[in-house]
Amino acid sequence: MVAGGSGRRFGGRKQFLQLAGKPVVAWSVAAAATVSDGVVLVIPDRVGEVDRDVTLGADRVVAGGDSRADSVRAGLAAVPDGAEVVIVHDAARPLADPSLFAAVVDAVREGGAACAIPVLPVSDTLKRTAGAVVVSTLDRQGVVTVQTPQAFTASVLREAHRNAGQSTDDAGLVELLGIPVQTVPGDPRNLKITRPEDLRLAEALLSGTRR
Repeated sequence: MVAGGSGRRFGGRKQFLQLAGKPVVAWSVAAAATVSDGVVLVIPDRVGEVDRDVTLGADRVVAGGDSRADSVRAGLAAVPDGAEVVIVHDAARPLADPSLFAAVVDAVREGGAACAIPVLPVSDTLKRTAGAVVVSTLDRQGVVTVQTPQAFTASVLREAHRNAGQSTDDAGLVELLGIPVQTVPGDPRNLKITRPEDLRLAEALLSGTRR
């Protein structure tokens, strides 16, 4: 569980903010725990006393690194050598349903994939810009947006991180190995909290679920 980010675009560490009565990261840990034998939570190098409450529910807590990939490597180092399947999930996606975790794990464990990721088709028109000017319109055929959780065979994930590469997601490092990445249907509700309005939307979605 990657929760080591500084939340630069949000304006603070959104993973520790309250969402419907508990920290954002607590929702993510709880969902991951439904399909895993243990949760390793990666947090910022320096966390205040108040923030330490959010580590409850994780089986092990480690300090992250300077980048997302560095933080994943720190968490991966804490995963037991005997683990066969490893899931990587961003703590800032608190609405990921347990069924989505199960889907990527099944694609690896039962389907034989080395890596499985949830994706959503792009519905909006895509344009490339230079400053405020449109340069071209892009073909969206076959283009998807990618979510977490992402599941991997442990050996492939360790190999992908062996050379300390950088990527916005771990599947990108697997692609560099020339290993196929399997997709499963993503969930539109599985939003990533990036800006304050995302937190308000997540609150509204959770409120609707509880009614």
